[in-house]
Amino acid sequence: MDQNDPLKRYRNKFHIPKDNNGNELVYLCGNSLGLQPKATKDYIDQELNDWANLGVEGHTQAKNPWLPYHEFLTENMAKVVGAKPLEVVTMNTLTANLHFMMVSFYKPTKTRYKILIESDAFPSDKYAVESQLRHHGYDDKDGLVLWKPRPNEELLHLEDLEAILNTQGDEIALILIGNTNYYTGQFFNMKRITSLGHKHGCMVGFDCAHGAGNVPLNLHDSGADFAVWCSYKYLNSGPGSLAGAFVHERHAHNKTLNRFTGWWSHNKQTRFNMRHEFDVLPGAEGWQLSNPPILSLAAIRASLDIFGEVGMNALAQKSKTLTGYFEFLLKQLGEDTIRIITPENPENRGCQLSIQVKNANRALFDKLTQAGVIADWREPDVIRCAPVPLYNSYEDVYKMVNRLKEILND
Repeated sequence: MDQNDPLKRYRNKFHIPKDNNGNELVYLCGNSLGLQPKATKDYIDQELNDWANLGVEGHTQAKNPWLPYHEFLTENMAKVVGAKPLEVVTMNTLTANLHFMMVSFYKPTKTRYKILIESDAFPSDKYAVESQLRHHGYDDKDGLVLWKPRPNEELLHLEDLEAILNTQGDEIALILIGNTNYYTGQFFNMKRITSLGHKHGCMVGFDCAHGAGNVPLNLHDSGADFAVWCSYKYLNSGPGSLAGAFVHERHAHNKTLNRFTGWWSHNKQTRFNMRHEFDVLPGAEGWQLSNPPILSLAAIRASLDIFGEVGMNALAQKSKTLTGYFEFLLKQLGEDTIRIITPENPENRGCQLSIQVKNANRALFDKLTQAGVIADWREPDVIRCAPVPLYNSYEDVYKMVNRLKEILND
């Protein structure tokens, strides 16, 4: 399968971590931190050299002028998330972007003020929406509506979301869902969720941290009002790197939409005249505040250029076979040993599989790490493994399951 993989050459474009003996580790943790493209250093060095040689003139005279630098990322980022360039901007960090989006799209009234999230949302999202409720003077327990799995299940059902909206829809101002759940790996039908929310008069947004670069998001076609995502997971931009934001084009020219602003959201033609009244940029760029950190943008650009070359369709296709092979091997261990909580249908998941090993605890995960497999432990009992199609091989998956089997046999 590796020999027949049309994307096999891209593995060589990434640094694969090694153990103390120089052997490549089995790295299945791109859902937490993506590996570094080998080109990243050259991209950053270019800006360091221009800074050293040009100083402030680098804003206009650098090989890649810094003034419009974020625009160099827009087209490839838009393709990754399935949006129009007008709808996408790279800026800030994920939770900061989430707050900026809620300034505009969480508009509570006396009767419609609640926010709906999935019950096991990523903690940062939960903390953010609770703080927004408190900021607007509402009780964060009363104002939070949770979309929960059914008893003795981990996955969510859209029918249950529909039932919540049928009973409380006129009280809910905002629906915010992690489009690919960090814990289970469940990928939600965003178009249907958006349609349900809009039918009941709710604004709809998505946290795509575990979706961007992992699954075809088709954000524009989903109709979502906004979305946010980080870039250090599947987009391989480095720890804590800049994030992205999407605002649907139907909001692009609405200058009356409430927002926090700064000079980088002001008209580019008059931005440096300094004394003009604020004139907001159209599209997602109109949510920027400050000039961005170029070194972080350079790292993201290095990875996005690879995505632009490969395309999300090819990545999604390999992802289905790679993760499908992983699932097949895990099932050979027997259902009395392994339970996969991620959806079986490839359309309802990305590359991540979340597994529970029966009668095991963190000690088993630690042994797996010692055996040269880098995965991810999440309390109380889940090991998250993400074979990333850009740089993981079928042999990686085979090695992981083989080493797990050896540990279980011991």
